[in-house]
Amino acid sequence: MNYLASNWRRLVRYTEGGHLPIDNNAAERAIRPFVIGRKNWLFSDTPKGATASA
Repeated sequence: MNYLASNWRRLVRYTEGGHLPIDNNAAERAIRPFVIGRKNWLFSDTPKGATASA
């Protein structure tokens, strides 16, 4: 409740504007390949190593 009370002005401004999306699905989809690949690329020290693990 404290968080809501302290950010109430921003929430009202956001809802009154109406031009901003309520979700961030586009941003999530854009970074997904990097997040999924992060574990795969962890031990790829060289380009050859990355190619071998691909």
